Amino acid sequence: MVCQHQRGMALSKRRRSSPKPPKKQPAAVRRPVGVRIIGGRLRGRKIRYTGQWLTRPMKDRVRQAVFNILGQDVVDKWAIDLFAGTGALGIEALSRGACRATLIEQHVPTAETIRQNLAELGLLEQAEVVVGSAIAWAQRACSARQSPKDTATPWLVFCSPPWEYFLDRRDEMLGLLQGLIEAAPGESVFVAEWDKRFEYRRLPDFQHWDIRAYPPAFIGVYIKRAAQEEAGSLGNGVRLTNTETNNETVCD
Repeated sequence: MVCQHQRGMALSKRRRSSPKPPKKQPAAVRRPVGVRIIGGRLRGRKIRYTGQWLTRPMKDRVRQAVFNILGQDVVDKWAIDLFAGTGALGIEALSRGACRATLIEQHVPTAETIRQNLAELGLLEQAEVVVGSAIAWAQRACSARQSPKDTATPWLVFCSPPWEYFLDRRDEMLGLLQGLIEAAPGESVFVAEWDKRFEYRRLPDFQHWDIRAYPPAFIGVYIKRAAQEEAGSLGNGVRLTNTETNNETVCD
Protein backbone atom coordinates (compact mmCIF):
# COMPACT_ATOMS: atom_id res chain seq x y z
CA MET A 1 0.00 0.00 0.00
CA VAL A 2 2.85 2.38 0.82
CA CYS A 3 4.57 1.72 -2.54
CA GLN A 4 1.36 2.34 -4.44
CA HIS A 5 0.84 5.59 -2.53
CA GLN A 6 4.39 6.75 -3.27
CA ARG A 7 4.02 5.90 -6.98
CA GLY A 8 0.76 7.84 -7.08
CA MET A 9 2.41 10.88 -5.46
CA ALA A 10 5.34 10.75 -7.91
CA LEU A 11 3.00 10.50 -10.90
CA SER A 12 0.93 13.42 -9.63
CA LYS A 13 4.10 15.50 -9.15
CA ARG A 14 5.27 14.77 -12.69
CA ARG A 15 1.89 15.84 -14.08
CA ARG A 16 2.02 19.08 -12.13
CA SER A 17 5.54 19.87 -13.34
CA SER A 18 4.86 19.13 -17.03
CA PRO A 19 5.53 22.28 -19.04
CA LYS A 20 2.52 23.99 -20.57
CA PRO A 21 2.48 24.38 -24.34
CA PRO A 22 3.59 27.88 -25.35
CA LYS A 23 0.84 30.33 -26.24
CA LYS A 24 0.56 31.15 -29.91
CA GLN A 25 1.73 34.67 -30.68
CA PRO A 26 -0.33 36.69 -33.17
CA ALA A 27 1.57 36.82 -36.46
CA ALA A 28 -0.43 39.65 -37.96
CA VAL A 29 1.13 42.54 -36.06
CA ARG A 30 4.67 43.83 -35.83
CA ARG A 31 5.83 46.35 -33.31
CA PRO A 32 4.61 49.75 -34.54
CA VAL A 33 7.29 51.72 -36.34
CA GLY A 34 7.57 55.07 -38.08
CA VAL A 35 7.90 55.59 -41.80
CA ARG A 36 9.57 58.86 -42.63
CA ILE A 37 9.06 61.15 -45.60
CA ILE A 38 12.35 61.28 -47.49
CA GLY A 39 12.16 64.47 -49.57
CA GLY A 40 10.24 67.62 -50.41
CA ARG A 41 8.53 70.13 -48.17
CA LEU A 42 7.59 67.48 -45.60
CA ARG A 43 11.03 65.88 -45.49
CA GLY A 44 11.77 64.20 -42.17
CA ARG A 45 8.15 64.03 -40.99
CA LYS A 46 6.95 60.66 -39.71
CA ILE A 47 4.01 58.67 -41.03
CA ARG A 48 2.18 56.58 -38.49
CA TYR A 49 2.35 52.84 -39.23
CA THR A 50 0.53 50.18 -37.20
CA GLY A 51 2.96 47.38 -38.04
CA GLN A 52 0.34 45.14 -39.66
CA TRP A 53 1.96 42.38 -41.74
CA LEU A 54 -0.61 42.95 -44.46
CA THR A 55 0.80 46.47 -44.84
CA ARG A 56 4.20 46.18 -46.51
CA PRO A 57 5.75 49.62 -46.90
CA MET A 58 8.31 50.02 -49.67
CA LYS A 59 11.79 50.16 -48.14
CA ASP A 60 13.23 53.64 -47.65
CA ARG A 61 16.15 53.04 -50.00
CA VAL A 62 13.84 51.81 -52.75
CA ARG A 63 11.40 54.70 -52.29
CA GLN A 64 14.33 57.13 -52.40
CA ALA A 65 15.54 55.52 -55.63
CA VAL A 66 12.06 55.67 -57.19
CA PHE A 67 11.71 59.38 -56.55
CA ASN A 68 15.25 60.02 -57.75
CA ILE A 69 14.28 58.37 -61.04
CA LEU A 70 11.05 60.37 -61.25
CA GLY A 71 12.66 63.72 -60.44
CA GLN A 72 10.50 66.57 -61.75
CA ASP A 73 7.99 64.13 -63.25
CA VAL A 74 6.22 64.24 -59.87
CA VAL A 75 5.41 67.95 -60.05
CA ASP A 76 1.79 68.86 -60.86
CA LYS A 77 0.78 65.22 -61.31
CA TRP A 78 -2.30 63.52 -59.87
CA ALA A 79 -0.74 60.82 -57.66
CA ILE A 80 -2.76 57.59 -57.53
CA ASP A 81 -1.58 55.06 -54.94
CA LEU A 82 -3.47 51.89 -55.87
CA PHE A 83 -2.45 49.71 -52.92
CA ALA A 84 -1.76 52.49 -50.46
CA GLY A 85 -0.90 50.57 -47.27
CA THR A 86 0.86 53.22 -45.21
CA GLY A 87 0.15 55.84 -47.87
CA ALA A 88 3.88 56.61 -48.00
CA LEU A 89 4.10 56.76 -51.81
CA GLY A 90 1.16 59.11 -52.26
CA ILE A 91 2.23 61.30 -49.34
CA GLU A 92 5.83 61.40 -50.61
CA ALA A 93 4.51 62.51 -54.01
CA LEU A 94 2.51 65.35 -52.40
CA SER A 95 5.60 66.39 -50.45
CA ARG A 96 7.53 66.60 -53.74
CA GLY A 97 5.02 68.67 -55.69
CA ALA A 98 2.12 66.48 -56.86
CA CYS A 99 -1.01 68.62 -57.09
CA ARG A 100 -3.29 66.05 -55.47
CA ALA A 101 -3.46 62.39 -54.49
CA THR A 102 -5.91 59.51 -54.33
CA LEU A 103 -4.96 56.69 -51.98
CA ILE A 104 -6.87 53.41 -52.32
CA GLU A 105 -6.82 50.93 -49.44
CA GLN A 106 -9.33 48.14 -48.82
CA HIS A 107 -8.38 47.42 -45.18
CA VAL A 108 -10.60 49.77 -43.17
CA PRO A 109 -8.35 50.33 -40.09
CA THR A 110 -5.35 50.95 -42.36
CA ALA A 111 -7.35 53.44 -44.43
CA GLU A 112 -8.29 55.27 -41.23
CA THR A 113 -4.61 55.48 -40.27
CA ILE A 114 -3.87 57.05 -43.67
CA ARG A 115 -6.57 59.67 -43.02
CA GLN A 116 -5.02 60.43 -39.63
CA ASN A 117 -1.61 60.87 -41.23
CA LEU A 118 -3.01 63.19 -43.89
CA ALA A 119 -4.72 65.28 -41.20
CA GLU A 120 -1.56 65.54 -39.09
CA LEU A 121 0.46 66.58 -42.15
CA GLY A 122 -2.10 69.15 -43.31
CA LEU A 123 -2.84 67.31 -46.57
CA LEU A 124 -6.57 66.63 -46.32
CA GLU A 125 -7.43 69.31 -48.89
CA GLN A 126 -5.07 67.75 -51.45
CA ALA A 127 -5.83 64.08 -50.87
CA GLU A 128 -8.68 61.62 -50.68
CA VAL A 129 -8.72 58.12 -49.24
CA VAL A 130 -10.83 55.53 -51.03
CA VAL A 131 -11.76 52.46 -48.99
CA GLY A 132 -12.17 49.56 -51.37
CA SER A 133 -10.64 47.49 -54.15
CA ALA A 134 -7.98 49.12 -56.32
CA ILE A 135 -9.13 47.05 -59.30
CA ALA A 136 -12.75 48.16 -58.91
CA TRP A 137 -11.66 51.79 -58.50
CA ALA A 138 -9.49 51.58 -61.64
CA GLN A 139 -12.37 50.14 -63.67
CA ARG A 140 -14.55 53.09 -62.67
CA ALA A 141 -11.76 55.59 -63.37
CA CYS A 142 -11.10 54.14 -66.82
CA SER A 143 -14.77 54.23 -67.81
CA ALA A 144 -15.50 57.67 -66.32
CA ARG A 145 -12.95 60.39 -67.07
CA GLN A 146 -15.78 62.90 -67.29
CA SER A 147 -14.02 65.90 -65.78
CA PRO A 148 -11.83 68.03 -68.08
CA LYS A 149 -9.55 68.57 -65.11
CA ASP A 150 -9.00 64.82 -64.78
CA THR A 151 -8.36 64.58 -68.51
CA ALA A 152 -5.82 67.41 -68.54
CA THR A 153 -3.83 66.47 -65.43
CA PRO A 154 -1.25 63.72 -66.05
CA TRP A 155 -1.32 60.83 -63.60
CA LEU A 156 1.42 59.42 -61.42
CA VAL A 157 0.27 55.87 -60.70
CA PHE A 158 1.90 53.70 -58.04
CA CYS A 159 1.17 49.97 -58.24
CA SER A 160 2.92 48.36 -55.28
CA PRO A 161 0.68 45.50 -54.12
CA PRO A 162 1.64 42.44 -52.10
CA TRP A 163 4.08 40.66 -54.41
CA GLU A 164 1.89 37.55 -54.49
CA TYR A 165 -0.66 39.54 -56.49
CA PHE A 166 1.63 39.41 -59.54
CA LEU A 167 1.51 35.61 -59.25
CA ASP A 168 -1.87 34.59 -57.85
CA ARG A 169 -3.78 37.43 -59.55
CA ARG A 170 -1.46 38.04 -62.46
CA ASP A 171 -4.10 38.51 -65.14
CA GLU A 172 -6.02 40.97 -62.96
CA MET A 173 -2.89 42.99 -62.29
CA LEU A 174 -1.89 43.08 -65.95
CA GLY A 175 -5.42 44.10 -66.90
CA LEU A 176 -5.32 46.81 -64.24
CA LEU A 177 -2.11 48.32 -65.64
CA GLN A 178 -3.24 47.93 -69.26
CA GLY A 179 -6.54 49.70 -68.62
CA LEU A 180 -4.98 52.58 -66.71
CA ILE A 181 -2.22 53.10 -69.28
CA GLU A 182 -4.80 53.27 -72.07
CA ALA A 183 -7.03 55.68 -70.11
CA ALA A 184 -4.32 57.96 -68.74
CA PRO A 185 -3.59 61.38 -70.26
CA GLY A 186 -0.32 61.90 -72.12
CA GLU A 187 2.80 62.38 -69.96
CA SER A 188 1.36 60.15 -67.24
CA VAL A 189 3.89 58.05 -65.32
CA PHE A 190 3.46 54.53 -63.94
CA VAL A 191 5.56 52.92 -61.19
CA ALA A 192 5.14 49.21 -60.42
CA GLU A 193 6.90 46.99 -57.88
CA TRP A 194 7.24 43.18 -57.89
CA ASP A 195 9.78 40.49 -57.03
CA LYS A 196 11.81 38.05 -59.14
CA ARG A 197 8.95 35.56 -59.48
CA PHE A 198 7.03 37.82 -61.86
CA GLU A 199 7.74 37.59 -65.61
CA TYR A 200 8.08 41.29 -66.42
CA ARG A 201 7.87 40.62 -70.18
CA ARG A 202 4.12 40.25 -69.66
CA LEU A 203 3.82 43.96 -68.82
CA PRO A 204 1.79 45.97 -71.33
CA ASP A 205 4.13 47.59 -73.88
CA PHE A 206 6.98 46.03 -71.90
CA GLN A 207 9.68 47.27 -74.31
CA HIS A 208 9.27 50.78 -72.97
CA TRP A 209 9.53 50.09 -69.24
CA ASP A 210 12.64 51.21 -67.37
CA ILE A 211 13.23 48.31 -64.97
CA ARG A 212 15.62 48.44 -62.02
CA ALA A 213 16.55 45.70 -59.55
CA TYR A 214 16.73 46.52 -55.85
CA PRO A 215 16.92 42.95 -54.51
CA PRO A 216 14.58 41.43 -53.58
CA ALA A 217 12.40 44.08 -55.26
CA PHE A 218 12.12 45.11 -58.90
CA ILE A 219 10.86 48.54 -59.91
CA GLY A 220 9.42 49.38 -63.33
CA VAL A 221 8.79 52.93 -64.57
CA TYR A 222 6.69 53.65 -67.66
CA ILE A 223 5.95 57.05 -69.23
CA LYS A 224 3.01 57.45 -71.56
CA ARG A 225 4.12 60.11 -74.02
CA ALA A 226 1.66 62.65 -75.38
CA ALA A 227 2.59 61.66 -78.94
CA GLN A 228 2.85 57.99 -79.83
CA GLU A 229 6.11 58.49 -81.70
CA GLU A 230 7.78 59.71 -78.52
CA ALA A 231 6.92 56.52 -76.61
CA GLY A 232 10.32 55.01 -77.38
CA SER A 233 12.31 57.59 -75.43
CA LEU A 234 13.06 55.07 -72.67
CA GLY A 235 14.94 52.97 -75.23
CA ASN A 236 14.16 50.30 -77.82
CA GLY A 237 13.95 47.61 -75.14
CA VAL A 238 13.56 47.14 -71.42
CA ARG A 239 16.51 48.62 -69.61
CA LEU A 240 17.19 46.29 -66.67
CA THR A 241 19.58 47.72 -64.09
CA ASN A 242 20.87 45.84 -61.05
CA THR A 243 21.55 48.59 -58.52
CA GLU A 244 23.79 46.35 -56.41
CA THR A 245 26.23 45.58 -59.26
CA ASN A 246 25.52 48.70 -61.39
CA ASN A 247 25.26 46.40 -64.43
CA GLU A 248 22.76 47.39 -67.09
CA THR A 249 21.16 45.10 -69.68
CA VAL A 250 18.79 46.02 -72.51
CA CYS A 251 16.30 43.23 -73.28
CA ASP A 252 14.81 43.42 -76.77
